Amino acid sequence: MPRKPNYKFERHERDRAKAAKKAERLKMKQERAEQKKLELEQGARPPAEQAAAEPVAVEPVAAEPVAAEPVAAEE
Repeated sequence: MPRKPNYKFERHERDRAKAAKKAERLKMKQERAEQKKLELEQGARPPAEQAAAEPVAVEPVAAEPVAAEPVAAEE
């Protein structure tokens, strides 16, 4: 014999699970915001500013020696 559905209980369980999931997401979001705040207070720059402020090291390209053409002496 199949069980009798208990819609109110099932809805309550779904709502409880949804609320727990939302609370976990909110907690993670708050932790990330707190971490960013601490980084900014300690003087760490955001990645966009850091990339713009640091000079890019460019390695010199070895130029191939150019052979001087012999100059014909005018006679």
